[in-house]
Amino acid sequence: MLSTQRRGSIFGKRLRGWRNSQMVTALLEIDKEGKQKGENMKVFLRVLILVALGLAFFSFYITRDGEFFTPKGEGEVNLNSGTYEAFPLPDYARELIGQNYKSYFIEVEPGLKVHVLEIGEGYPFFLMHGNPTSGFLYRKVVENLPLDKVRVILPTSLGLGFSSKIPASMHTADNHIRWINTVLKELELSELIYAGQDWGGPIGMGALALSPNLLKGAVLLNTGWNAPTEEMDLSPAHATVKTPIVGEMIIEVFFSIFERLKGVQGDPNSWTPEIAELYGKPVYDSGNYKAPLAMMRMVPDGPNHPSVPAILKIEQYIQTLNIPAEIVWGMNDPILGKGLSAMQTNFPNAPVTKTAAGHFLQEEVPEEISEALMRVYSKVVE
Repeated sequence: MLSTQRRGSIFGKRLRGWRNSQMVTALLEIDKEGKQKGENMKVFLRVLILVALGLAFFSFYITRDGEFFTPKGEGEVNLNSGTYEAFPLPDYARELIGQNYKSYFIEVEPGLKVHVLEIGEGYPFFLMHGNPTSGFLYRKVVENLPLDKVRVILPTSLGLGFSSKIPASMHTADNHIRWINTVLKELELSELIYAGQDWGGPIGMGALALSPNLLKGAVLLNTGWNAPTEEMDLSPAHATVKTPIVGEMIIEVFFSIFERLKGVQGDPNSWTPEIAELYGKPVYDSGNYKAPLAMMRMVPDGPNHPSVPAILKIEQYIQTLNIPAEIVWGMNDPILGKGLSAMQTNFPNAPVTKTAAGHFLQEEVPEEISEALMRVYSKVVE
């Protein structure tokens, strides 16, 4: 028999062996867990890198400048000023205006075509729309005009409607003004009455400032051209979308601006799905829908904004005018409704028609606008 001391020694060795075995097992488990954590970390880092690359690509994609899109017409439209490329309207557009309109392009630069709608014979009415609509914005106004006495000309700014689409970087106040002035020159107009709303105000009036003898009367509709003297934002929406990526996400990714414009109307029901399609479908179908956001960013938010020099030139031109003018204003416009007093400063003698309409008042109070145009017309031709 083993002595008590010997048995204790053997037990101690076994115990130490067991402990060492347990320690080794524990260390192996720790090493295994460490390796697993390391593998998990590698997977996490790979996923993180892929997500970062995806976000970088997505940010690059949505902030891209956009591509040129040149629409193609078919046939010709003959006017006294020349022959122009005809553009047959798609059914969804034609059915809203009927068959009597001429639809054609004026090439303002190589490959850049301004779409023009025209109807009537007589004294020229040159009516400019706002962002993001098109010349179709005045279709209800036209219904109340004597088309045997007036020739209504409805151009659409580049990037919108059926006009050519351009990179976002080309959307500047100077460019748009120059292009619309080219339309005026191409049509060889000697005089006209003008109406403008939203960006149609500065663009149209800026174009007329380059041909200062054309303008004989005006109707002003929820627009403005007073350059800011301090930092400001036209609206909360304009303040939000001027931030890179954020603006693209809101205007071009998450929402359709054309469907949400009922929110700027006095009567939201005045902005129907058919109207949203009329303005939005030509833009989306082109593959380049940069214009609405780019033109929102064209709005000056301070004295150092790139649009300010062009606006200052318009201010100077306005001061030289002595013409019959009227103001028709949508008082429920959340963007420019409060701008009436500034417009009255520009045209202090102009009668004012206040309405319950919103921003795109042509969709809500067309009769009030056509009546103002005809009152101005009467003063011009008398």
